[in-house]
Amino acid sequence: MSMDLTTASLRLGLVEINWTFAFQLINTLILYLILRKFLFGPVTKFMQTRENEIKNQIQHAKDVEAIALSHKEEYEGKLSMAEEEGKDIVKKHTLRAEKRAFDIIKAAESDIESMKLNAHRELERERVKAVNELKDQISHLTIMAASRVVEKDLNEADHKELINKFISEVGEARWQS
Repeated sequence: MSMDLTTASLRLGLVEINWTFAFQLINTLILYLILRKFLFGPVTKFMQTRENEIKNQIQHAKDVEAIALSHKEEYEGKLSMAEEEGKDIVKKHTLRAEKRAFDIIKAAESDIESMKLNAHRELERERVKAVNELKDQISHLTIMAASRVVEKDLNEADHKELINKFISEVGEARWQS
C-alpha cells in the first residue's frame, strides 16, 4: 500500500481522518455554539422560568391550603361554640319554662286553697243560716202550737189530735220550704 503524502489522511479503523473530517468537526462545533447561544440558552431560561412559576404556584397552593385549614379550624371552633351556646340557650329556656310551670302550679294550688276556704266559709254561713231559719220555724211552730194549746183546754183525745195536726202542719211547712 502506498501512501500518498499529498493527501494527508490517516486511517484509524472505520474513521478516516482527513480535511473533510476536520471541517465536519469544526461545523459541528460551530453549530453547537450557535445552538447553545440561540436555542439552549432561551430554552434553558424558559424551562427555568417555567420551573420557578410552577414552584411559585405550588407554594401559593400550599399557602392557600394552610389558610383554608386555619379558616376551617376557626369555623369549626365557632361552630362548636355556637352549638354550645345553642345548648345553653335551650337549657336556660327549659329551666325558665319549668320554673314558670312550677309558679303556675303553685298559684293554682293557692287559688284552689283560697276557693276551698271560701267554699267552707260559705257552707258554714249557709249552715248557720239554715239552722237559724230552722230555729225560727221551730219557734214559730212552737208559738203556734202553744197558742192553740192555750186557746183550748185539752183532754187526751184533743191533745193527740192537736199533736197529729201539728205534725202534719210542720211536715207541710217543711216540704214547702
